[in-house]
Amino acid sequence: MNENKQYTIFFISKIRKKAGKFIENELKRHGINDLAHSHGSILSVLYKNNGKLKMKDIAELIGKDKSTVTQLVNKLSKREYIKKQKSEEDRRITYIALTEKGKNIQTTFDSISQKLIKTAYEGFTEEETEDFLRLLKKLYLNF
Repeated sequence: MNENKQYTIFFISKIRKKAGKFIENELKRHGINDLAHSHGSILSVLYKNNGKLKMKDIAELIGKDKSTVTQLVNKLSKREYIKKQKSEEDRRITYIALTEKGKNIQTTFDSISQKLIKTAYEGFTEEETEDFLRLLKKLYLNF
């Protein structure tokens, strides 16, 4: 076995940890002290979908199970970034919607996301970026 192959998952794990720390530091730098990087995926899909989605759709879009999404939603709701709304047509359906507080941080959120991407791909050519993403996807599909 190629000696370097054993470090693939190690580096992916380290990158994930460093990226999370990067996001949390940027949030704090912008005065947002009550969010963790794990909340970003929910806010992101809400920003991209007019600020309102079904709980089930959020879980599918971010690739997390419903219990994990429920925990994250509860934390974001407690911190008043989002609110839960029962459907008027079908009371079994719960919508998650951005509050004004959640909407007000979108510009900061987008800025942090862009800074993260810029930092991650610094020194990469466009071709290297495409190759890297193609290979990461291939690795992901192996599991």
